[in-house]
Amino acid sequence: MIAALSIAGCASAPHGSAPPAVLIPPVEQPSPSVGGTANPPFVPDAIPRVEPRSRYGNPPYYDVFGKRYYVLASSVDYIERGVASWYGPGFHQVLTSTREPYDMYAMTAAHKTLPLPAYVRVTNLQNGRSVVVRVNDRGPFVGNRIIDLSYSAAVRLDMLRDGTAMVEVRSIDPTQPLPAATPSPASPPLTAATPSPATPHAPLYVQAGAFADPDNAQRLAAKLRRGSFGTIFIRHDVIAGRGMYRVRIGPVPDVPDYDRIVAALEQAGVRDAHLALD
Repeated sequence: MIAALSIAGCASAPHGSAPPAVLIPPVEQPSPSVGGTANPPFVPDAIPRVEPRSRYGNPPYYDVFGKRYYVLASSVDYIERGVASWYGPGFHQVLTSTREPYDMYAMTAAHKTLPLPAYVRVTNLQNGRSVVVRVNDRGPFVGNRIIDLSYSAAVRLDMLRDGTAMVEVRSIDPTQPLPAATPSPASPPLTAATPSPATPHAPLYVQAGAFADPDNAQRLAAKLRRGSFGTIFIRHDVIAGRGMYRVRIGPVPDVPDYDRIVAALEQAGVRDAHLALD
């Protein structure tokens, strides 16, 4: 994640380095709705509330490690599935992209493109656990990770041991009542602060492509079957009266297998693969 963005909003530095001191403005106070505690398993969800767009961390775009990221104008109806990671003691109290000190015990997260701040529900698709976090930082910029969670959020999702988890990230509109924790068939309702036992989850797949033309789907599937990707199939869905043909691989049991398949797909020229539910 990014420790800070310049006042101009276009220069950025990876977490752990900082721009010259003259560029660092006074620190904004953290939202009282997301204050942390040193008892991670029982830290309550962040409470969504309407907040102004942060003065910091919201440039139109920024560059990290040679890649350009465009910040979204809104978080409304945002849904993404992929791999989550977490960051903890090494970054505790380091300034986030909104110039708030990172609190590893608060329910927060870093995301590459959501406007700051934003509220999202993150569901661990491998065990059904779900949390609500406030996004106030940029990152992660390692591999194919889509969100970096605070230590407490990672504890709540039971992902500390593995360090990563396959998740769904779904935006929350703070002007609307908070919906029940059921963003996908894989995530049953959970209480805000009490850990739950692992629950059966829906099969997870890598989607290599989606096509309106079935011949294009067949060509991609035939190409991939010449490699060592595992089981490859085409799923046919009808959306708004039109057919959609999705080339999928799996099911995928865990993050290492997902990473292996995505890396192999990139070598084969497929660079927009993503996690999909059955």
